[in-house]
Amino acid sequence: MTCPDLLTRMIMAGQGKAPADLVIRNVGLLDVVTGEVSRTDIAIVADRIVGTLAGYDGDTVVDGGGRFAVPGFIDTHLHIESSLVTPLEFDRCVLPHGVTTALCDPHEIANVLGAEGIRYFLDSAERTIMDIRINLSSCVPATAFETAGARLEIEDLLPFRDHPKVVGLAEMMNFPGVLAGDPGIVAKLAAFQDGHIDGHAPLLSGQALNGYLAAGIRTDHEATSAAEAREKLGKGMAILIREGSVSKDLEALAEILDENTSSFVALCTDDRNPLDIDEEGHLDSSIRRLIAMGRPLHHVYRAASHSAARIFGLRDRGLLAPGWRADIALLDSLEDCRVSDVIAAGRLVTPRLFAGRGTVAPVGLASMKATPVTGDTFVTAPKPGRNSVPVIGVRPGLILTFREEATLAVTETGLQPDLDADVIKLAVIERHGKNGNIGRSFVHGFGLKRGAIASSVGHDSHNITVVGTTDADMAVAVNRLIALGGGFVVAEGGRVTAELALPLAGLMSLESFEQVAQDLHRLRDAARALGCVLPEPFLQVAFLALPVIPHLKMTDRGLFDVDAFDFVS
Repeated sequence: MTCPDLLTRMIMAGQGKAPADLVIRNVGLLDVVTGEVSRTDIAIVADRIVGTLAGYDGDTVVDGGGRFAVPGFIDTHLHIESSLVTPLEFDRCVLPHGVTTALCDPHEIANVLGAEGIRYFLDSAERTIMDIRINLSSCVPATAFETAGARLEIEDLLPFRDHPKVVGLAEMMNFPGVLAGDPGIVAKLAAFQDGHIDGHAPLLSGQALNGYLAAGIRTDHEATSAAEAREKLGKGMAILIREGSVSKDLEALAEILDENTSSFVALCTDDRNPLDIDEEGHLDSSIRRLIAMGRPLHHVYRAASHSAARIFGLRDRGLLAPGWRADIALLDSLEDCRVSDVIAAGRLVTPRLFAGRGTVAPVGLASMKATPVTGDTFVTAPKPGRNSVPVIGVRPGLILTFREEATLAVTETGLQPDLDADVIKLAVIERHGKNGNIGRSFVHGFGLKRGAIASSVGHDSHNITVVGTTDADMAVAVNRLIALGGGFVVAEGGRVTAELALPLAGLMSLESFEQVAQDLHRLRDAARALGCVLPEPFLQVAFLALPVIPHLKMTDRGLFDVDAFDFVS
């Protein structure tokens, strides 16, 4: 709440009768409503813009000459855990790219640690410079077809509902549960009818989509075609154009962003890792690509700021005008979206600002409870009377997978990979200490000719997922992963060739984002040395176990047909 004295000072400074705290002088201000660019000063008191389209004096002056000011960007859907760094490191990594607000679903850590993970994120969000807002995880576990580390019912979520950092209910992934009127799902939806409810409805259409939207769900980041997005827009859904490290939908959806739709379209990453952020950027990358593809410039910036704020009920931000929150990205070029300075809640972002945030103690450092394995763990017996097996088909840039068939050789150690056909082994190992389940199958599309890749990031329950060409290397990778307390491991010829430790809940590093980026470079090089053809093999591995995304997935309980929403018999 703004105190009367501060409010009075804002009013006086806006009139030029008192100095502002911060003035950005002689900057080109982009109006995301009209598209006009005006050369002006921007005056700021505390966390609020108090003056534009005039000249101002202030205690601190930033030279805006030759630069442009746009509203700070809002990432409307992401899981910070998937950036592989802590929320405080994510803040330091992403805020310089102009992202001043992030809407986070701590779904990943919640699947491992439950309410403790949500508390950790809320505690972190109270210290970050960027404004991290939380949507409470709606589907923990995501389905009944996998083993998670925790379960969150409505009673577990309600204590967090009125926290000032909480926006609403996070992505409702269990759309079959919604459509079936599952009592537990309906209880969660009912509790947030007066707030925001995030959607997650890949390929849902027709009357089924109508039923899903009748629950009060308002957004979707899972559209992968313009036709799908247009149907959802036509039924009142806001579309979040996603461009992350694995899920890359921007090119397919760019055409839907125009003068008529930009108020109902926003941008999200869902998710990008530090390596991609270092090489390509964050939302700034999506913005410049959309502009380069011919999307109307100020409508792109509107989607990245004001539209996103409106869709999620953040009424104080998204415009550069008096009375609005002072979240500002200063750009050298509007077309290229190259961010040179950032103001977050009225503060110029500097290394010194980050240094004053304090710390939050890590949690979940003992979450890895799997026991070591041997090569025999991965022996896969053939099904009686079958000469072919179902295989998960992977394609670059998609978390959608496809059902394929392969005829595989059988030896005394069971079904064998077919490297010439690019079919290798896949296993998911329960790691929460609940039952020791191991699901085994095969996957096509990685290109591996030798070795193995293992990950404790395995959406959404985050068991250990491993792919490989030999049982021995799969065992080496998994056992090193267990010893690290979680992470990514590449093994070849009986030895580890690259690794990244993720001991915080088996999901996040305790190191800097710069160090994580370096380790990811080494991991990517090691994966390529195995013959891997996927640009982001580790995140692609992580999504093999996600049984809410069509079409065929693998959990610790077995091969899962998402379309039938049941295990493959």
